[in-house]
Amino acid sequence: MKKINIGISDKNRQVIADQLSKILADEFLLYSKTLNAHWNIEGPDFHAVHLYLEKLYNEQQEIVDTVAEKIRVLGHFVPAQLKKYLELTHLSEKSLDKNDSKTLFSELLEDHESIIIFLRENITPIADKLKAEGISDYITGLMEYHEKTAWMLRSHLK
Repeated sequence: MKKINIGISDKNRQVIADQLSKILADEFLLYSKTLNAHWNIEGPDFHAVHLYLEKLYNEQQEIVDTVAEKIRVLGHFVPAQLKKYLELTHLSEKSLDKNDSKTLFSELLEDHESIIIFLRENITPIADKLKAEGISDYITGLMEYHEKTAWMLRSHLK
């Protein structure tokens, strides 16, 4: 295969791929947790919440695929093992005692906010230090998606 020549050094592409792998792990775990919420939601608002969670997990699936593709564009392989995701993620899995929308949305909100913080911390270094403005722009858009979703979840919890 021809050597990658996209204006980002090999060293910087590795650093970016490592950060994207952490983002991928977070996004994949959030995808899994959103599916869990969709499958197990109970309560008087079941139907509306079930449909909303379906929308969210479909969006998460698209995000997971796109982050993986960004890693491949940089010439690196994608970590695709659950064990590896659990090593890389900033999120945690908790055993929840209820399956109502308030409990599930609270858990998802914490995860979206955690992802927002990690994404925000990476935007400037990836653009300025690592010279990958396009990936920085992508991460900015991803952060904005999570900010909007966090707002929606937070609004439900009021």
